[in-house]
Amino acid sequence: MIVPRIELAPGLTVSKMGFGGMALTGVYGQTDPDEALATLHATVDAGVRFIDTADVYGTPRPGTDGPAGTNEELIAQLLGVRRDEVQIATKFGITGEVGERNSTRGDRAYVKQACEASLRRLGTDVIDLYYMHRRELTRPIAETVAAMAELVTEGKVRHLGLSEVTAAELRDAAAVHPIAAVQSEWSIWSRDVEASVVPAAREVGAGFVPYSPLGRGFLTGTLRRDNLRSTMLAGQPRFDEHFDANVRVVEMIRSVAQEMDATPAQIALAWLYAKGTELGIPVVPIPGTRSAARVKENAVAATLTLTAGQVAQLDSAAALVQGGRNLTFNGADWISAGRE
Repeated sequence: MIVPRIELAPGLTVSKMGFGGMALTGVYGQTDPDEALATLHATVDAGVRFIDTADVYGTPRPGTDGPAGTNEELIAQLLGVRRDEVQIATKFGITGEVGERNSTRGDRAYVKQACEASLRRLGTDVIDLYYMHRRELTRPIAETVAAMAELVTEGKVRHLGLSEVTAAELRDAAAVHPIAAVQSEWSIWSRDVEASVVPAAREVGAGFVPYSPLGRGFLTGTLRRDNLRSTMLAGQPRFDEHFDANVRVVEMIRSVAQEMDATPAQIALAWLYAKGTELGIPVVPIPGTRSAARVKENAVAATLTLTAGQVAQLDSAAALVQGGRNLTFNGADWISAGRE
């Protein structure tokens, strides 16, 4: 199929559906490198050409400190043969391991160091969209963004993005350099960004890139509690003690899916496009998967249109959700809602 393209921000036009690469390197369970690479190629073949990664995604190497980088190295194999077909987004700022209470850095020296390391691992000379993954909370965001802006001037980065920032932080950042995209969790069961962050993004001309648009898989209706025991979701309230209660959200999504002859995943993604239209902001969700078939399934959502009644029905699901969206191994200030 042909996935439509959308202007995420001035000068940055991408496929309307992106792909989140984190799951391809072990965060949600063991992966096969050959199958992971095949999924990446299938993603591009399906017309999904906006690939998202981060320096911290992947499996840490014994005896090394800092970001793992193995997800970027995997994606480098795709870029090595299909760079001109793909726009690549990556991130810096988290210095620990995914699934732990993390530390962050945003000083100029680290920004430069992190970018050079990502360019090397990705095997490319320019990053299309470079995100600050998390703020160093004791450092003014303007200082970090100023260092990121130098990377644009040097030709190493084309556009800047920010992840999990508050509305005030976003405005401070945009006063230093144009921000092309904000990436935060946003889905049918995680809607706090709609109150302040989305309006601020619209105000500064940034598009929105929802991560975990399928609720880390929960909204697809395919997760089973037993399958989560070896992942970072083990013991997390939404996925543990509130699992059965939250199935009610999936049931609401499934009822709309039956009306549309679609899957729950497609409906959850189509809802995000509908909210983008409603709130006046370009939206490019980045669902992740280890399955090539799921990539093709998800891509269909970029062509679906929900009725106003269906959107309203899905909006009401948020009231059913039990448990917060933040994962408990990080403090409340790890996400924008904890700092608003």
